[in-house]
Amino acid sequence: MKLHFSITAAEELRERGGGRYVLYSVCLEGFLLGKARYSQLRRWDAQLRQLFGNAVPAFPPKFYLVMTKSMADERRSQLEQYLQNVTLDSNITNSDVFIAFFRKLQQDTFKIQTERAFLDVYLADGSNIRLDIQTSDTAERILEVTLCKMGLSRELIKYFSLFFFQDHDDGALSVVKKVAEFELPYVSLQSMKELHCKLGIRKWYMDPSLDTLLMDCRASLNLLYMQAIQEVKRNWVKPTEGQMQELELLQENANKAKFLELIREVQFYGYVRLDPCICDYPEGGCSADIYVGNNEINCCIKLPINQTKEVSFKINRLRSWQVTFLGATKDGEEDTLELRFEYNDSGTWQWIILYTKQAFLLSSCLKKMISEQMMKASKEGQEMEIEMPKSTKSSKKSSIQQKQVVHSGFISRKRFLVRPNEEDCVFEKIREEDL
Repeated sequence: MKLHFSITAAEELRERGGGRYVLYSVCLEGFLLGKARYSQLRRWDAQLRQLFGNAVPAFPPKFYLVMTKSMADERRSQLEQYLQNVTLDSNITNSDVFIAFFRKLQQDTFKIQTERAFLDVYLADGSNIRLDIQTSDTAERILEVTLCKMGLSRELIKYFSLFFFQDHDDGALSVVKKVAEFELPYVSLQSMKELHCKLGIRKWYMDPSLDTLLMDCRASLNLLYMQAIQEVKRNWVKPTEGQMQELELLQENANKAKFLELIREVQFYGYVRLDPCICDYPEGGCSADIYVGNNEINCCIKLPINQTKEVSFKINRLRSWQVTFLGATKDGEEDTLELRFEYNDSGTWQWIILYTKQAFLLSSCLKKMISEQMMKASKEGQEMEIEMPKSTKSSKKSSIQQKQVVHSGFISRKRFLVRPNEEDCVFEKIREEDL
């Protein structure tokens, strides 16, 4: 899957010898990952090309004349799209060349050398595990060490991930972003100091039924139980009065397995809850609480007439979505983001817009749900192939694969309406059809 790379700034600087160069601010999911020159990215591309050949997307050409503003804007857009496209191939993103480049980029940008350090990884119950690490350790490495230290089976590690989150004074919890596997959590925390973020472990799947795959391992059972308790305390889930009484009784008796079995029936269990935001549905300016999971985006919308309306947008009726930078807020402190998705409402396609600083997180959740759906359909298709007569295999398999085609996109800075079949405006949009 494409990662949410963007180049949010291009700063022209002067070298000691008098020459000029441009330093690009490379962001991942809206947060600065590092700053790089065109020449650095070009050398990296050459290294990737030696290993992967034509699997590496075309790199923006070098200009031999003085760049005009339009040429500079074009290069920035091309580099941004290159970074997005190069992440399509997991062989590339898992390679030493890919990981080493971003390790050095992060460390050089924030001037953090490789050295021994301590890092706290928080669990859902508020406790933490203190790790003795190297500042250059990747998130993949830190996650593996933490979960193995807890006794988790290695084959279950893929069901969990590291996240940056914020604990607010009013008791609310905000999930800021999922940490990329190649990202350096220690360095990222230093770069996000003003946000007072913590690093924590959460399960990373959107289908609550997948809990059943983790119930036989004591460590994974404990992790699921801690997160479920947290979701109840933070009001992320909405149990009925009867369900709440049963859950409290099971918690008193420390019956974790039964607790998790019951809570899977509770509304919004296993969903990611976003901070309150603004949406344009059913009319502009409505505030909404957003819950994402179990193949839906659920919006509890507060209408201007002091009424609340609950709307469920099903993932199988969603055709495309895009994240857009709208620019800085009036006080200039942070960027405004929107996520808009194209939705089939009673046979009519329309764009639904959510204005939320967690737009990238929401996009990641949508990708995860689509990925899980396609994996499930693929497994069902394989089972059908075994059971079905030869004459019907090919047509049935084709219908499964074509059931849903989803595009996602990212637009940097400029508001721009994207239609799924448009092929123009190459530098202002990305497409993602390989979820």
